[in-house]
Amino acid sequence: MAKHGKKYREAAKKVNRDQLYSPSEAIKLVQETSFANFDETVEVHMRLGVDPRHADQQVRGVVLLPHGLGKTVRILVFAEGEDAKIAEEAGADYVGGDELVKKIQEGWLEFDVAMAVPSMMGKVGRLGRILGPRGLMPNPKAGTIAPAKDIPRLIQEARQGRVEFRVDKTANLHVPIGKVSFPTEKLLENMAVVVDAVRRARPAVAKGQYIRKITVTSTMGPGVRVDPAQALALEVA
Repeated sequence: MAKHGKKYREAAKKVNRDQLYSPSEAIKLVQETSFANFDETVEVHMRLGVDPRHADQQVRGVVLLPHGLGKTVRILVFAEGEDAKIAEEAGADYVGGDELVKKIQEGWLEFDVAMAVPSMMGKVGRLGRILGPRGLMPNPKAGTIAPAKDIPRLIQEARQGRVEFRVDKTANLHVPIGKVSFPTEKLLENMAVVVDAVRRARPAVAKGQYIRKITVTSTMGPGVRVDPAQALALEVA
């Protein structure tokens, strides 16, 4: 296991690993302990009381962060003909069909969000093994497979801070909520929307405590544990 550097160890000293902080305290501490020479992303990590091996215990959804992510999002749309024209006019960074599929098969992945019109999924399906593990595969549940008329709205939402979340095989969620440079209040409001969306996505068959652990962290910094009860009590603006 790699050892943490001096800056990380110094930052970690400021965090009591046995304490459950309020959401506001946790975010402030993440900001105070950020030491990287770039604007780090702040993430919320959640441990859920589900068994992802079962199809009826999958947790996934989409949330529109009120204050965005603070980063430029590169959007790719699989579309051809008139559908491609609509996507281009809506501001997609990359639009195409066979040529984009081939480019991705050859290793190109310079985009953050992928969307597709339904007629393209026969071709896009071949990219499942490449895009799936990276969370880039267009999916109807995530709203990224849609008729051309809906593509402009999806592109606008992606620019504003549309975030997909999906539980991994270890029953954890990892969701970005903004940048360290954001005002604490904006990160807190983004976090409230994420927690509320995850709460609403609870599978009907999930028993016992659903959101078991919550940690807030930055890209390079130490994790700060959050009191789940206080996080669930956050009000969505």
